[in-house]
Amino acid sequence: MPLTGGEVRFGREHDGRVAALTLSRPGKLNAITWEMRHRMLEHFQKIDHDGEIQLVVIRGEGDAFSPGGDIPGFMEVEPRDFLDLGHNLTAPARSPKPVLVAIDGYCFGAGLELAMACDIRVATRRSEFGQPEIRLGMIPGSGGSQRLVRYLGRSRAKYYIMTGERFSAEQAHDWGLVASLAQDADALEAEVERIVRTLLGYSPLALRLAKEVIDAGADGPLQTGIELERKAYSLLRASHDFAEGVDAYLNKRKPAFTGS
Repeated sequence: MPLTGGEVRFGREHDGRVAALTLSRPGKLNAITWEMRHRMLEHFQKIDHDGEIQLVVIRGEGDAFSPGGDIPGFMEVEPRDFLDLGHNLTAPARSPKPVLVAIDGYCFGAGLELAMACDIRVATRRSEFGQPEIRLGMIPGSGGSQRLVRYLGRSRAKYYIMTGERFSAEQAHDWGLVASLAQDADALEAEVERIVRTLLGYSPLALRLAKEVIDAGADGPLQTGIELERKAYSLLRASHDFAEGVDAYLNKRKPAFTGS
């Protein structure tokens, strides 16, 4: 089984303001190859420095988001090459821009790890989730054991990682892993579009700082998070976008944010 194959297609939507990344290996339900991992990182390296792009949407082509990594292909990778495993799939978490992921169908293993590295997850009701690596004598290797516990809690995360069992979209939503559920693929796209249009109407600078403060503060002491929030609030107070937002509110008009 080769390490190559599959694509992570890049496109632009909403006049170039939205980067659209699509996992494309439909013959294998978008199982993620070593090459696809690197393509994801390369795309984000460009996206993060593109001033026109305000947010990112990640999708899977066809009837599944992704069942995980290309398992036979991993046997061709030297153990030393796994030292940086996960740095590529977790690029969405390090991006200064909001990343939305649309999930339809299977979302397992590396696919779930990629989804958890994103900021907002929406899914169809038929979607299924899980970290099945234990069935191969392995554990999650791209952040799954650490991020899943933060969303599901320690006991529940241990159960699903140690048993390899799946959980439903309804459970994922109830537990806070998924922000909203859609009835089917068409409704999912409508929900993605709704969220995208909402975010595009806000200050890119405020969205960036909101992401940074939430992520940096979540794993630290409460007081540390509060201090980070205060400093970010003070910075935004001096921004053009805040002045624009206040003026637009007072004059009952739509604000024109610039990200400055």
